[in-house]
Amino acid sequence: MNKTIVMEKSKTIIDRIKEGNIKQRPKLYFTGVNLIYWTLYILCILLGAASFSVILFSVQQTDFNLISHMSHSNLEFILALLPFFWIFILLLVLFVAMIIFRKSNKGYKYNRLYLLVLSATSSILLGTVFFIGGGGQRLEKAFAERLPYYESVMDNKKKVWTNPEEGFLSGTILEISEEGILLLDFNNMEWDLEYNNAFISPRVTLKKGEQIKMIGEITRSKHFKAEEIRPWNGPHSGSGGHKKRVEK
Repeated sequence: MNKTIVMEKSKTIIDRIKEGNIKQRPKLYFTGVNLIYWTLYILCILLGAASFSVILFSVQQTDFNLISHMSHSNLEFILALLPFFWIFILLLVLFVAMIIFRKSNKGYKYNRLYLLVLSATSSILLGTVFFIGGGGQRLEKAFAERLPYYESVMDNKKKVWTNPEEGFLSGTILEISEEGILLLDFNNMEWDLEYNNAFISPRVTLKKGEQIKMIGEITRSKHFKAEEIRPWNGPHSGSGGHKKRVEK
């Protein structure tokens, strides 16, 4: 009985092959297709790694201790600095990588969650290496220069730190003296800064051409009293400080 059923099924399959004019493909064809899938998978992992390196660069540029100084909600501040474009790219390529891996030879044996974790781990580890090598910053800069509608990490950072009414000001030092600083902010407006009693990060050297960011308050029109002065690139660091370190 069982033998008869098997023979009938075999006959049915053969009939379908004949009706559909299905031809046997050489092994080289399947090897080539599998190679294409693996190439696409590796490209997805590399793109995910590049995205993660930019996300790390964004985190590096964020002063999270600034949250305590914000008058608006902490959520609003965090959302203003998140690199949504790169987060979307990372999630998208990880999803695509999972699908591609499933289509590769023997990829069907692995469940989707395992493949997602595998792809994410690979992109994160490789992206960390890219970031350490400066890849995240270079990629971010390249996108900002070539895509006119792309809002970069540095653009968002400038928006947060060019808000003197809220107590945040940043820009480039034009002139420096013991009495004060002439600063050109990122909106091309000049400010007279008072900094005699300000905390100055150990990473800051006050000199012409230096880019800085500050917490303080407006005392009168185009005059700003700094309470803290921090380096523009990177977060505030160091528990100690100094009152003045000036290079004329």
